[in-house]
Amino acid sequence: MGQVTATATVQIAAPADTVLSALADYASVRSAILPANYREYRVVEGGTGAGTVVGWVLQATEKRSRDVLADVAVAGDTITETDRNSTMVTTYRVTAAGAGAQVETTTSWKGAGGIGGFFERTFAPKGLNRIQNELLGNLKTRLEN
Repeated sequence: MGQVTATATVQIAAPADTVLSALADYASVRSAILPANYREYRVVEGGTGAGTVVGWVLQATEKRSRDVLADVAVAGDTITETDRNSTMVTTYRVTAAGAGAQVETTTSWKGAGGIGGFFERTFAPKGLNRIQNELLGNLKTRLEN
């Protein structure tokens, strides 16, 4: 088993605290910025910031999906979503950058072993980067308009 990781970054012309608040708003902002790859999105508990529990089905490819039930933690400039159903962890780190903010998201999990794991480590990050970039692009559009 090897670690599989995908990372995406975006610059947003908005204050870092505004960006962090928007990302931590699972009740209204998140549902509005999620790409089509997120299906059946639901807030299970809370809705804003730490203590929130959210669920969705991540349709990674036409044939591969993952049922996610994530616990949300917030520490300083970082939001962490830890999936109860797998080893998947996604972080969003928001830092000041010039007159705006930079958001870096990283998703990682323990991948399969053997030849299947090789293909997973090779191709899954590319697909997930596309999904992450779309989510961050939607966030950027929402906050800059």
